[in-house]
Amino acid sequence: MQRSVAPRGFRKPSGTLKRRRWGGLRRQCELLGLFEIDQQHEFYSLTCMMKEGLFSSIQTTIHHASTNQLLEDDFRAEDTQIHKGFTLETFAGRVFATLRGSLGVTEQEYQESLCSDKCYLQFISNSKSRADFFLTNDKRFFLKTQNEREIRFLLDNLKNYVAHLQKYPHSLLVKLLGVHRIKITCRQKKYFIVMQSVFYPDERISARYDIKGCEVSRWTDPSPEGCQIIVVLKDLNFGGQYITLDQQRSWLLRQMEIDTEFLRSLNVLDYSLLLAQQPLQQDERHHALSFASLIMRTKRSMNPSTSPIPSVPGAVPEDNSTFISSEMDGDHFKQAQTGDGQSAERHIAGSETEDLPESEVQNRRLLLNLKNALHVIDGPDQRYFIGIIDIFTVYSLKKRLEYWWKRLRHPSRSFSTVSPEIYCTRLCQWVLDHTK
Repeated sequence: MQRSVAPRGFRKPSGTLKRRRWGGLRRQCELLGLFEIDQQHEFYSLTCMMKEGLFSSIQTTIHHASTNQLLEDDFRAEDTQIHKGFTLETFAGRVFATLRGSLGVTEQEYQESLCSDKCYLQFISNSKSRADFFLTNDKRFFLKTQNEREIRFLLDNLKNYVAHLQKYPHSLLVKLLGVHRIKITCRQKKYFIVMQSVFYPDERISARYDIKGCEVSRWTDPSPEGCQIIVVLKDLNFGGQYITLDQQRSWLLRQMEIDTEFLRSLNVLDYSLLLAQQPLQQDERHHALSFASLIMRTKRSMNPSTSPIPSVPGAVPEDNSTFISSEMDGDHFKQAQTGDGQSAERHIAGSETEDLPESEVQNRRLLLNLKNALHVIDGPDQRYFIGIIDIFTVYSLKKRLEYWWKRLRHPSRSFSTVSPEIYCTRLCQWVLDHTK
């Protein structure tokens, strides 16, 4: 048990402040439907405690960084830190610190984002669950409350999850970065997870969708014309549209099969495919890449953990010519310079995938110059943010009974509660039917 001192910069809420139910509504439009959790917000006290606890938890991993291989005990580890008025428990801390490092997220920037003195943002989801959703102020990381059963399922299968991401580093599965439990004096304990936001960076995103591959309850009224409030649309809203990827399409279809088959093996259903669209700017459409950038993106595809940390959110700086000369000889460099960007991409991709096992070939794609490149795919005219979330629902007896009830209620329509085998196949079919 460790007692921790609150980091400088945290302000505890004054006891004389009145909690107003609609605190933060005045900022609704300017934050595009996200509510700033300021001192008048009902969750201000909770999020202050989360920040304080996370600061100390991450500080522990910074001070005890290790390059040793993960052990079985690391997956079962629980670290409890005592603070004034609450305790924070961190589950499998070393495992998640290792996972963050493999994704190119340093402990320092993770701590800075989660524990800054800027307020968290509350996202009001149209999900049927009673979970609370918080975003860091820079919108890079999501915090979501989960029930104990879901957390236990995640921890029981954490080793499988980590192994899957190691084998398929470009997996579409949401990147989980931490699991915690906060116990507040005289109040109920809360479990929560930290994960990468699939929709980061969100500038210029024009539409967001939550796809399950079915019909029942899969329509959401869009926001009124000219209103900037974020609305996450659903399957039926996507009717008549396509995800246009051209050469990237085959990769997406294969990765969907791989990831959904993994979830099927865990007996999981009811997960969602998050999808967002962002129009490409003119220079992005014409592949205006320097050759240095092309080489760097190929190297990042080989090893995401080596991706540079940019100073401007979302942008990765290009490397210099010294990097090029160290990676390719003069003949290759001259050959690639004489062709267009796409020819160079094909040349590099071909040389990287020769004589590799199928699983490794599957992971060879050029990552974009973005911090969240693993969840971003460019088509000819649109940039797509894609990720699979909500991967904790098991096909239990309760879900089997729910299936039969929905089958009686909706005899000729598709609904979300079906067996993991059907769910997996149906969602892959939706992607196949809606891509070109």
